[in-house]
Amino acid sequence: MIGVFDSGIGGLTVVKELFRLLPEYRVLYFGDTARTPYGNKSEKTILRYAIQDTELLLEKGAQIIVVACNTASAVAAEELKRKFNVPIFEVITPAVKKAVAVSKNHRIGVIGTAATVKSGIYERLIKQNGRKFAIISKPCPLFVPLVEENWIKRPETKTIAKKYLQSLKISSIDSLILGCTHYPLLKEIIQVKIGRRIKLVDPAQETVLTIKEFLAAHPEIEKTLPKNQSHQFYLSDLTPKFQDIANRWLGKKIKLQLVEME
Repeated sequence: MIGVFDSGIGGLTVVKELFRLLPEYRVLYFGDTARTPYGNKSEKTILRYAIQDTELLLEKGAQIIVVACNTASAVAAEELKRKFNVPIFEVITPAVKKAVAVSKNHRIGVIGTAATVKSGIYERLIKQNGRKFAIISKPCPLFVPLVEENWIKRPETKTIAKKYLQSLKISSIDSLILGCTHYPLLKEIIQVKIGRRIKLVDPAQETVLTIKEFLAAHPEIEKTLPKNQSHQFYLSDLTPKFQDIANRWLGKKIKLQLVEME
């Protein structure tokens, strides 16, 4: 199974892309809704949560792990790769590769949680490409709780998005990385407020394309993955809004199961 974990509902953007691009494979999802958001936690706590999340997915049969949380990807991905002997994919590197490829003027914007922006991971990876890029980063801490509360279409969300994106809109960027997997659920609003000329880079789509390439190059792993659609969805807290958002976003009714985390 392909195991996916996130701090809450944002990882469903990765699941949606898995359903679209790799529909034959079984998905195992864990949303840590009891401890969301990760973006305002310390690095030590984020690392502990990410290790626990990975262990849970492996115990339930995952053979591949997708860290579908930018904050956990920034803080914990390298340690997870050292600690666990399974293929582990994070969502930052694929987004960086896409942004570098599509940017014409070498001015790239990044929005994310406070922890992701503070880590500087996007700036470091973009500048490793050997060309001079200007990176303009902006933390957008309210976007995650707005999505988790299903305020996606509320006027307050549009007002907050305009406030967050105003400085980026006038900074001459030509591409914007949605540096949190919750943010594609706000893609329509973000695109309107940032302007149609700016290309949005969705880490969920780029990550699943990376997994697809990996499986094509590693048939010995691909052939071991179960190929039926008996997907499993686990949460650490059965929050009332999750079911509605998940059903609408994925286009199908899913069964949620509760698992307690320490």
